[in-house]
Amino acid sequence: MIRTSFNDNWTVAPKAGFFSEVVASATTPQEITLPHDAMICNKKLKPEDGGNVAIGFFPEGSYDYKKKFFVPLEYKDKRVTFEFEGVYMNAMVYINSEFAGQHPNGYTNFYVSADRFLKYGEENEIKVVAMNLKDSRWYSGAGIYRNTKLIIGNLLHLALDGIKIATPEIHNDRAAVTVATVLENEGHNTQTVHVHTTIVDPGGEVIASEVSPITTFAGESAILRQRLYVRNPKLWSVDAPHLYQCRTSIVAEDGEQLDKETTTFGIRSLTLNPDQGLCINGETVKLRGACIHHDNGVIGAATIDRAEERRVEILKEAGFNALRSSHHPMSKALLDACDRIGMLVVDESFDMWTSTKADHDYALHFPVWWEKDIQAMVDKNYNHPSVIIYTIGNEIPETGRRVGAAWGRKIVDKIRSLDNTRYITNAINFTVSVLDELSKWMKSQQSDQLEKSESGNEGINTMMNNLGEQMAKIVASDFAKDKTAEAFACIDIAGYNYGEARYSLDMELFPNRIIIGSETKPEEIDKNWEMVKQHSQIIGDFTWTGWDYLGESGIGRVVYEPEELATGIVGGYPWFTAWCGDIDIIGNRRPVSYYREIVFGLRKTPFIAVQRPNHYGKQMFPMMWSWSDSISSWSWDGYENKPIKVEVYSDAEQVELLVNGVLVGQSPAGKENRYKAEFETVYVPGEVEAIAYENGQEIGRMKLRSAVNDVRLNVEADRNVISASDNDLSFVMITLKDEQGNLYNTADRKVSVSVTGSGILQGCGSANPKSEENFFDGAYTTFDGKALAVIRPIGAGLIKVTVSAEGCASQTVQINALPLD
Repeated sequence: MIRTSFNDNWTVAPKAGFFSEVVASATTPQEITLPHDAMICNKKLKPEDGGNVAIGFFPEGSYDYKKKFFVPLEYKDKRVTFEFEGVYMNAMVYINSEFAGQHPNGYTNFYVSADRFLKYGEENEIKVVAMNLKDSRWYSGAGIYRNTKLIIGNLLHLALDGIKIATPEIHNDRAAVTVATVLENEGHNTQTVHVHTTIVDPGGEVIASEVSPITTFAGESAILRQRLYVRNPKLWSVDAPHLYQCRTSIVAEDGEQLDKETTTFGIRSLTLNPDQGLCINGETVKLRGACIHHDNGVIGAATIDRAEERRVEILKEAGFNALRSSHHPMSKALLDACDRIGMLVVDESFDMWTSTKADHDYALHFPVWWEKDIQAMVDKNYNHPSVIIYTIGNEIPETGRRVGAAWGRKIVDKIRSLDNTRYITNAINFTVSVLDELSKWMKSQQSDQLEKSESGNEGINTMMNNLGEQMAKIVASDFAKDKTAEAFACIDIAGYNYGEARYSLDMELFPNRIIIGSETKPEEIDKNWEMVKQHSQIIGDFTWTGWDYLGESGIGRVVYEPEELATGIVGGYPWFTAWCGDIDIIGNRRPVSYYREIVFGLRKTPFIAVQRPNHYGKQMFPMMWSWSDSISSWSWDGYENKPIKVEVYSDAEQVELLVNGVLVGQSPAGKENRYKAEFETVYVPGEVEAIAYENGQEIGRMKLRSAVNDVRLNVEADRNVISASDNDLSFVMITLKDEQGNLYNTADRKVSVSVTGSGILQGCGSANPKSEENFFDGAYTTFDGKALAVIRPIGAGLIKVTVSAEGCASQTVQINALPLD
């Protein structure tokens, strides 16, 4: 099957009703290139206008995507299929006005066979209707937000997702590679062909090959299983992500090549036991994990390959070695990036089973569609060495019930029937699992905390936040243990969402249980990681979250005014990002990211974070997912000689803080002090410096300098040479600095971006979690001195990006989009 991009020359418009469509549509369709997010292109709505805090106040809607395409006469003897990697949601596909297929799930891959609807030798039209309405509890995006492909094949061809590669035996001198190849014969005759399978090493050399005949019957499929051997294999790992290629071709008896496909794979082994934990290639690996949502910040949910790759690069640089998709299957582009860069993957299937979490979410379709969606997820993942664990659900209420546990067992059995090479977990939140009977249990414990938390109609996140320490008692109770016992019994790894209160208990109660912190609070990473390091039964920790995201607005904010607590765990308008990521939505690391890197043992240099002085002395009301309200800067115009609090993160025994060379103080740090020292001082422009000491010897230092004099624009593209592809991008970081390069975080101003030449502005914005500006206007106010412009090529040639701002000299960068091979 020959796959080509089907991303260009689409149009999109709000979906018109049947009768209005017959008369006329008042909206002119917009010409676009996929992947595309229709939701991000709309202005946010205030609550009084129908805005929903859960999805970042972006409006929901239904959209018609259309494309005209020519079908040659010779396609009569071919098979034509369209692939959609993700349409959010409730996709309905029409070809030449005829219904051709549907797919409710917004996150799984699906195919539409086109043959019976095509007009050969003529222009054809495909239409995809995407609808989203009260179906998500975070920002979902809308439309055809992942890649599309046109797939052309002969009547005898490789099946879609028909090549499955495994490495069941690995030794130092050789590895066995099994290749299962599915052929489909849609012709009228029995046909014998030869399947040529070739293994190519990372250097491009052919190292193994096999040719096997196989007879296929008309109207049937056939599976060929081959076993090849790779000598002296280069194993795939996080630190050395070696990749091989399997090149498959089908050759007819007369020598004609009927089909071909190239599959990338890696050679690596997985083992799991309570004595060593998780082992990859025989070595114990602790998962330094990040939960991530699927949106790409200022470009919304558009899953453009380079955006996915950049996220993996930044997350790995920040110290993570594993990602958990939350709460849906990952994109193909993200998996490809994890394979290439070296990032482990825990891929999640569902956020709901049979109980809805939003009015019209996937639970309405789960009973009918779950098996197809599990099949799609496994087919997508099978050949990716980065994928090590499947998750069958996230915080599923049914996991505390007998029938719900049976559903879990069905999902597990389905996955194992398709893929027995990986492990399976379920991200269980004990509080959610016992929610049905929680009130009764807490009354039996003579607790009034639940009654207080139930005084309003809050969601589960607000309830967990308000329960505070009482939540740990619920988690550690025999009540929670007993209610979830059957749900845990069918999986390989017990996923604990905020369940660290059970770690010590369950290692003793269940000596064969392997535990993963599938979702944890940022502020607990030092305590949790110590447990991970000390106990082989606990294999990793996944923070909520690694990358900030749109929706679940303000759950990581710090509140200073008690009246702001009236909105519960979420922030009121205009909060629109969660504000709980180690990395902000434009790709910059926040202080918690450096703290985590120190806790992981990956950074020896101390890190300075300064709490915003405008809130000095106020009482703080942090949320469950908050970090301190701080940034790494010593530029605080207007706060000269006013009190300020400085945090220093370090694993050293002792740190000292100096301002302009004058000692402010010394303080212990390291594990015993939760890797943090705090200093009270006054802000004096100049230089602040932290020095770390171990056994009286300096082991590292960090300085911050105040920005002075004129504000300058610093404009830098992450790559100045890109490909003229619909899946490449250049990310242009815009920073306000002084002449010496010091950050001007208190001089925020609106920056305007213009793009000429062979590119367009895909999105522009800052990390401000409560801005009312739009990502599509071409102008945006910096936040803490920074903004981002995302440039997308529209052809080969030079792209000129000019950035201007009041009081600053304009700056220009050039990007060269090279033609595709």
